[in-house]
Amino acid sequence: MKILTVDTSSNCSSVSLSDDATLLGECLLGEDRSNSGRLMGAISGLLQAARLTPDGLDCFAVSLGPGSFTGVRVGIATVKGLALATGKPVVGFSSLAMLAMNLPYCSEQVAPLFDARKGEVYGALYRCGALPDAVVPDTVLSPRDFVALVKQPTIFVGDGALRYRDLIQDSLGDLAIFPPWHANLPRACAGAVIAREAAHGGKFTPLAQLNPTYLRASEAEIAKRKRESV
Repeated sequence: MKILTVDTSSNCSSVSLSDDATLLGECLLGEDRSNSGRLMGAISGLLQAARLTPDGLDCFAVSLGPGSFTGVRVGIATVKGLALATGKPVVGFSSLAMLAMNLPYCSEQVAPLFDARKGEVYGALYRCGALPDAVVPDTVLSPRDFVALVKQPTIFVGDGALRYRDLIQDSLGDLAIFPPWHANLPRACAGAVIAREAAHGGKFTPLAQLNPTYLRASEAEIAKRKRESV
């Protein structure tokens, strides 16, 4: 099953092209996650290198967040456009579950954390075997409140774990484990593992339900509510 997977939920956006359990190619886009032109260029480059066209794919996959408000919207809009143009199905998945899948078959639980700004993190707790299994579902909390959920040895991963490493370590001591730096990068190919399982089970996401997972209101929504309350 040939799947094009897109993740634009964080500072390190990426695109992967896979055929069942074979990675055909992957492109990491760095800081320009909101640049839709660059994203389409990466998609075109991967397809060209694999000698494929969008019509030759079996499905598309995209991270739904939580993460960057703008980035998540760009990724979903891009995949929706490709799905509408080709008639191919889509799988949506959690960006935190994708990040947790950088550490499959861990003996310890995994805490993927994205820096949510405003003194908060997007986080969850997962058991990661062949696929991620949520122990604590995706949420947004202050780093201190999130750490209070942890009662056993846990691997902290992601830019949120990097930013709040001192707080996590001071609070948890030896219960806090930090992996090598490369595991902190969200990878579309890890999302492709989740998407492949869903696609083989026929668990596609209807386009009408392919919406961002924000967990909290955007700045624009907060400003609108303030105006309406005046």
